[in-house]
Amino acid sequence: MTVLTFDFGTSATKVGLWSASTLVALTRAPVETRHPAPGFAEQDPEAWWRAAVDAVSAARVAAPDAFAQVRTVGASTARETFACFDRQLRPLTPGIVWSDARAGAEVATLGDPAAFRARTGVLATAGCCAAKIAWLRAHEPDRFRDAAWLLGPRDLVFARLTGRVQTDPTVASRTGLYALDGTLLGDDALAARLAPVVSSVEPAPVAHPNLLDLPADIIAVWGAGDRACEAIGVAAAADTPLVSFGTTANVSVPHPGPVAALPSTAQVSRMVDGGYLVEAGLSVAGAAFDWLASLTGRAADELVAAAVAVPPGADGLLAFPWLHGARAPWWQPDARAAFTGLTAAHGPPELARALLEGIALDAARSVELVSPAAGTVMLAGAGARNPTWAAILAALTGRPVTRRRLDDAASVGARLLVAPADEPPVTAEDLNPVADVEAPDAALVDAYRPVRAASDALAAALLRRVP
Repeated sequence: MTVLTFDFGTSATKVGLWSASTLVALTRAPVETRHPAPGFAEQDPEAWWRAAVDAVSAARVAAPDAFAQVRTVGASTARETFACFDRQLRPLTPGIVWSDARAGAEVATLGDPAAFRARTGVLATAGCCAAKIAWLRAHEPDRFRDAAWLLGPRDLVFARLTGRVQTDPTVASRTGLYALDGTLLGDDALAARLAPVVSSVEPAPVAHPNLLDLPADIIAVWGAGDRACEAIGVAAAADTPLVSFGTTANVSVPHPGPVAALPSTAQVSRMVDGGYLVEAGLSVAGAAFDWLASLTGRAADELVAAAVAVPPGADGLLAFPWLHGARAPWWQPDARAAFTGLTAAHGPPELARALLEGIALDAARSVELVSPAAGTVMLAGAGARNPTWAAILAALTGRPVTRRRLDDAASVGARLLVAPADEPPVTAEDLNPVADVEAPDAALVDAYRPVRAASDALAAALLRRVP
């Protein structure tokens, strides 16, 4: 079976073209994020559509024969990003991105934070959709009143293709608008604007394939949130956590049933099979190198390459890459990023190495939080291509790090969600076999012990200064 998958990410939309278990083409189109005011992070909702058009067009050019055989489309999507739309699916507001922090004051409207988290699985922060919607109702009441739908990127694109407005449990459960058992919270006005929730493997005929110049007579399988798809794409498990390194970094651990002893600084959302996904999301990953690139005039890839030559510990430089506040495992949104130990002898390579290690340190702390049992760590995202990142993470976690052949695990997961229609069925091992395993290097483990100790002490001092 030939399948087209969408991966609606924060910085780009990617399209994968699969012939049976082989990835024939992978294309991407960028999506710009604007920051019109402090704490604001917005996108043009029509850019979500244009990126889908451009990425599909590139896939068609890359492999025209395979493209003509497409019979199913699937999707992975970023969560906690949404905009208001009218009944004709025209945007009424900018897209409010998951990292947007405008709704700090509205967090109080969510009630007791511990009770909110216990009920919804979501931390009561400014990034929570429930808080952002409260902000919208308070500051843009006319736009909220005129809105027919609140939709994210995947649900907009698929609604235009199929004529159906709907979403899936992995996305809905991350909004803070639903209890973990699926019960909708909130008033009737809000409920009327939320897309109906259907199974992640729900098929729908593509009623308007011409909008993307797709072949006729194909179906769309709604798919799931990016973290759920990533976990599926690498076959993560309770003792096999996934560390994803993309625009940001995230630690994800699937569980087949309710999590009895949920860590207080992790979040829980639904998985596609009725299970749960325990998550710890960091502030930044690849975005930190984009930020450093904007300051230094050197490309992000060049900075990462330069970091490899710097010895462990970055010549005494420590980074706390909390550009969007200290997220997992700290959850202090008012914290700010910092470098410590900076001297005139340090340059872009040392800064880049310190960022790489700072991200790995928070990832290692998050692994300890959500998956304390010994077991391999699965790696995904663009960072999986970098063996230095894998070696650093293995040393800091003390656990083997497994990399699969394809680092774009979300696209693999989206492909697997349409796998029940395959004859014969395909598995994660078919689509994405193990490429290599990085065991902890004893010398690197020793080198990072004092770095971890110094980072722990300084992080505690920096966070104590947060009001």
